Amino acid sequence: MKHPGSRLYQTLHEQYQDLGWPVALMAAQPDFTVFNLADLHQPLPFTAPLSRLNFFVFVFVKSARGRYVVDEQQFSLWPGTVYFTNPGHFRAFEYQALEEVYLVTLSEDFLRAHVHPAVFEEFPFLLAETFPALTVPPAVFAEFERLYLQLHREYVSRSPFRQRLMGHLLLALLLKLNEHFGLDYSPIYEGNRSSDIVRGFKRLLEQHYRDLAAGRAEQAFRVQDYADAQQLHPNYLSTVIKVKTGRTIGTWIADKNIAEAKALLQSSSVAVKEIAYRLGFAEPAHFSTYFKKHTLVSPLRYRKENQGLAS
Repeated sequence: MKHPGSRLYQTLHEQYQDLGWPVALMAAQPDFTVFNLADLHQPLPFTAPLSRLNFFVFVFVKSARGRYVVDEQQFSLWPGTVYFTNPGHFRAFEYQALEEVYLVTLSEDFLRAHVHPAVFEEFPFLLAETFPALTVPPAVFAEFERLYLQLHREYVSRSPFRQRLMGHLLLALLLKLNEHFGLDYSPIYEGNRSSDIVRGFKRLLEQHYRDLAAGRAEQAFRVQDYADAQQLHPNYLSTVIKVKTGRTIGTWIADKNIAEAKALLQSSSVAVKEIAYRLGFAEPAHFSTYFKKHTLVSPLRYRKENQGLAS
């Protein structure tokens, strides 16, 4: 499977359009899809090149044979296989035989909006670095099948309650996944992808504030900037940082902001207005309030009491 480059696909619709595959099975709402992969009627072997996907993919293999790749790990696909991948991974698949494989894809925003906002707190297994393809007994697969088929019926319906029904069915599907696969997952101790995200964030955080101090950067990054650097949704980055470190991404940034502000106030003559600008505050008064909230003193008082101590 060849690497197509570093393009990040935000939706399955976008990826399939780029590959020239049919998109008629997808409804107008691009951040959620559910359909039988066999209904694309692609010639076998059916292969998807390695692509980086910024959405969740849940796969239920009822009757097929093939393999899939997540990052550098390869797994076999057989009847009764269940697996999922989360945003940010490189993913590819190849089917030698394909009769029925249901795909459910959705964005993080859809998950939060239609299941509930604290979905990752209830289902931390969704943050798993890699969820290996597992082949389950027929009776267990039948439980998943009832849910994803009902989800598909609502997806293609015109019911005024369609979104709410899909949300409830997704919740049931997640509960069923958690029942069979998620009980032993501890995101704090897991390595690989989420740990890479945390390390990448910390490295960029440190480097960026060194650049600020040296004048190589003009303004402090916001959460969106850190997310863009790793091609992640900012909510997903924030969730991974909180789950893996126990601290919010805002706390990490605030600590660095205050440390940088203290250094500039203590060891330079840079005006408070300029410090506020560097740290991303449009108004010096907002910076002063922010600084006092975290240090209990104003920037001017801190400078008066501490300037020259570093020398």
